[in-house]
Amino acid sequence: MTTIALHALRKEYAGQVAIPDLNLEIADGEFFTLLGPSGCGKTTLLRMIAGFNSIEAGTISFDGTVINDRPASERNIGMVFQNYALFPQMTAAKNVGFGLQTRKIARAEAERRVGEALESVRMSHLKDRLPGQMSGGQQQRVALARALVIQPALLLMDEPLSNLDAKLRVEMRDTIRQAQRAAGITTVYVTHDQEEAMAVSDRIAVMNLGVVQQVGSPAEIYRHPANRFVAEFIGKTNILERDLVRQDGRTLVELSAGQRLDVTDLVGPSATGKVHISVRPEAVKAASSGLAAEVVDETFLGSHSQVRARLESGDIIEFLEFSRRSALWTQGDRVFLEVDTDQLTLFDAASGVSVMRGAGD
Repeated sequence: MTTIALHALRKEYAGQVAIPDLNLEIADGEFFTLLGPSGCGKTTLLRMIAGFNSIEAGTISFDGTVINDRPASERNIGMVFQNYALFPQMTAAKNVGFGLQTRKIARAEAERRVGEALESVRMSHLKDRLPGQMSGGQQQRVALARALVIQPALLLMDEPLSNLDAKLRVEMRDTIRQAQRAAGITTVYVTHDQEEAMAVSDRIAVMNLGVVQQVGSPAEIYRHPANRFVAEFIGKTNILERDLVRQDGRTLVELSAGQRLDVTDLVGPSATGKVHISVRPEAVKAASSGLAAEVVDETFLGSHSQVRARLESGDIIEFLEFSRRSALWTQGDRVFLEVDTDQLTLFDAASGVSVMRGAGD
């Protein structure tokens, strides 16, 4: 197992800065995910760790040893790619065993390890199949077994599930997490899928434009986003622009005409002026009183519905409906909404940075 330290990393392409100055530490045995939109630098960073990309400045250390100049072949890394990268003429077992063959592992030991690796991803029964005879999910399981069988110090995974359908993605992410826990291998995982990241990760680094916006557990990032970008990228949220008002030593915010919330205990003492309020859909529910609104539409999703309503201020706010009503809401229905203030996050309107108590400590 391996600890990873990235210090002041910089990456440029033809004079264009992709990663300006990045610092991260990844713990021994941790499942660490780089999450962000396309073009944010997450795959570039993964390839720098792997040794496939050059480094313009900064250092990458494994267990305290700087490995900037160590070639990829000597970093003891297992890689799982988006496109599987299996040899089409080799069976599943031979694909998995290829890395052991190049390392000149004794035949009996290699066969044992291949068997264990295939078993860990539930592919033993298809060990004699060629890739062309397997589904995408089965090929990805073989690719994972191939990465694990060499017993790497570090496992790197680049969008490994993006070619699979929704049901297979859920199944494979569970397989990946279980295999990683069993092996105890430090893992760096790249994805743009927020739900996938939250399902598999010990910690997540949310990236944008080559800059780490926030690092934390899935729950920390979802419940306490450091800035508006993180709040909007991780899950759904409603954003309302409002002014903080000081009155009798309290801090208030007016969500709608005559409806003020006391946020004194939520925001830092220096918070003032215009703010953006992040309100998750699950923090809003229909009630007998509260914010007056008019239903815009409802999307039925089986276990619940997503309902959009227009406040008297004109803002559209989405909330979740879990009741077993026989009829859906219809456009124009009047409704009162209750907001759970414990689930609000407020950001400075100009900078987008959280103004919540403890933010930035």
